[in-house]
Amino acid sequence: MAEYEVSDDPDRVDLDAVWAFVSTEAYWGRYRTREDVEKQVRGAWRVVGAYVDDAQVGFCRAVSDGVALAYLADVYVLPAHRGHGLGRRLVHAMVADGPGVGFRWLLHTSDAHDLYRQFGFREPDTSVMELPHATSRGSAS
Repeated sequence: MAEYEVSDDPDRVDLDAVWAFVSTEAYWGRYRTREDVEKQVRGAWRVVGAYVDDAQVGFCRAVSDGVALAYLADVYVLPAHRGHGLGRRLVHAMVADGPGVGFRWLLHTSDAHDLYRQFGFREPDTSVMELPHATSRGSAS
């Protein structure tokens, strides 16, 4: 089995690898341009990558106020590297093993609820409201 390393060093992030996944595999991000993705990664409050032999095989990023609230985004593991617990390791490094411990964390997902429930995520209560991305809002009439 491969030796995987999880790191929050932003200088290790391979923007080409992130772009390759987000632009072709990620149902949640295909509308973004490469410039958008680069701005999001560079402007992230924190990034965590998964690596094998210095090749990036997984990633996640967060935006935050740095005090009490954070949003987890762009969590992925390349298909060839799934099944080794990397998704759990990435999320753990981000929400439970870094400067955001104790924050209120938010995220959107259509297919990974079981992963996030392991970390205490749950469906929001009635105090949460959302203004969806403009592409999914339709016209306001």
